[in-house]
Amino acid sequence: MNAIISATELASELTGVNPPVLLDVRWQLSLAKAAGEPPFDGRAAYAAGHVPGAVYVDLDRELAGSPGAAGRHPLPDLAEFGAVMRRAGVSAARPVVVYDGGQGWAAARAWWMLRWTGHPDVRVLDGGLPAWRGERSVDVPTPAEGDFEPEPVPGGLLDADGAASLARSGILLDARAGERYRGEVEPIDRVGGHIPGAVSAPTTDTVGPDGRFLPAPDLRSHFKALGATDDTAVGVYCGSGVSGAHEVLALAVAGVPAALYVGSWSEWSSDPSRPVAVGPDPQ
Repeated sequence: MNAIISATELASELTGVNPPVLLDVRWQLSLAKAAGEPPFDGRAAYAAGHVPGAVYVDLDRELAGSPGAAGRHPLPDLAEFGAVMRRAGVSAARPVVVYDGGQGWAAARAWWMLRWTGHPDVRVLDGGLPAWRGERSVDVPTPAEGDFEPEPVPGGLLDADGAASLARSGILLDARAGERYRGEVEPIDRVGGHIPGAVSAPTTDTVGPDGRFLPAPDLRSHFKALGATDDTAVGVYCGSGVSGAHEVLALAVAGVPAALYVGSWSEWSSDPSRPVAVGPDPQ
């Protein structure tokens, strides 16, 4: 099953026999609060217009737990996550399509959460809402209650120790911007740098100017050059488990399975006893 869907394919499926459940997960990583500006309001953006039938899902409140020692976007309580998904109409036997404002990070976090908790058919709208050429609606749907019960599948999740081990024995990709990986700047977390042994792999390198993923063969070549192939144990982390999910999605498009370290750098760097590497070299 493909992990992404085009806007044309989505429009066709919405008129089919078993149309997908649509989730709108518009969100932005913002430093506006520090600058004294109001943060991005995904719910207001949704209210102003969305793909007809889509239900809004709040990344900060429904796809993550409260910030703390486990990072800025730790795993949510799975019972609460399941309840949110059922209220949105998510059922095991019905496909799900997720979209955001075009960056793809938030949609990928929702995709990863549903896939990791056992949903068999989840795709991300490639290019997000800007790729959608159909009408937009301001109506808020009231879907029938779904039956989805989250049951985590093995192998898709890393903790701090697992990430450190994978950086030594396999391939651990750092999805953040290169300057954060090198420790030249760190606008959010306690200290800059990267997990020793991790390879710099900005997730922005996996998409074109329109935010859509590069073709699968190009992605396979890109990840192969970084040492990530389908016969290698691969893991990904980022700042807080959001853009890292986007890189896991890009790897899935390329046919390479990968695990996500959800706590990511926000958890790793919060513990002064954990080692930090700086500069362009993984070590």
